[in-house]
Amino acid sequence: MSEMTGTAGVTGRTGAGRVALGGGAVEGGLRADCARCFGLCCVAPAFAASADFAHDKPAGQPCRNLRTDFGCGIHPELRERGFAGCTVFDCFGAGQRVAQQTFGGRDWRTAPEHAGQMFDVFAVMRSLHELLWYLTEALRLRPPADLVAQLSAALAETDTLASGSAQDLLALDVDGHRAKLNVLLSRTAELARTGGGAAGADHRGAVLVGRDLRRVDLRRANLRGATLIGADLRGADLTRADLTGADLRGADLRGADLSDALFLHQAQLDAARGDRQTRLPVRLGRPAHWSALPLTPRRTRRR
Repeated sequence: MSEMTGTAGVTGRTGAGRVALGGGAVEGGLRADCARCFGLCCVAPAFAASADFAHDKPAGQPCRNLRTDFGCGIHPELRERGFAGCTVFDCFGAGQRVAQQTFGGRDWRTAPEHAGQMFDVFAVMRSLHELLWYLTEALRLRPPADLVAQLSAALAETDTLASGSAQDLLALDVDGHRAKLNVLLSRTAELARTGGGAAGADHRGAVLVGRDLRRVDLRRANLRGATLIGADLRGADLTRADLTGADLRGADLRGADLSDALFLHQAQLDAARGDRQTRLPVRLGRPAHWSALPLTPRRTRRR
């Protein structure tokens, strides 16, 4: 898993403004708009029967719950019906861009000759849109002028690549492009994390599965690509902690402070556990399934 690829997503989530790029905009925004897609995330990827998916599905085959109108037949009950994995997948708006821009509104059912290509393009587009999301977040951190120029140029370049034809997208070296931008994003995150002062602990890429981190100082910590599955983060202070690509599946965030965490996206929250005392960035929403969890006593945080 790359540092910029975590367990992502909010199936069925719509909205989001368009990201301005000079005189243009990223097509359809950077959040999934399922009404403008053709259920690509329900067809293109494969999944195996597990705690996240109730049954196997090979790549390129529609999920048995996909309706003829490309909506999910069990969307309100995905978690209860054994499809928690669907609730934590986000295409970052790639689905509607492939459907409406790359393929001009043609869907894979009425144009089956394009189905295979469309599914392959979707995987590329999702990677590009994920990068667009990170670049946009990096600019929100108000980095120095030289970085603003570089990030803006990278944003425009990535959007131009995403605007290419299906053939252009399939020929693209996505891993190479991601590696190039990772350097820029890492530098931006380091400056934001330290704020001109001392850096926090370095847990980059650490495997912290199931670890009790309640008494660990995670302020300004580097958690890029860290595996925090099932970790106990109750009451943790994650101020200015870099969570790029951190895997938060099942992590207990009850009472934690993520209000000023860096590069935290909605999908990471949807994959975790939390409560009404979990402090979140204003731009992110509190997942609905958190309301069923008991509250945890608020702890006094170290400053």
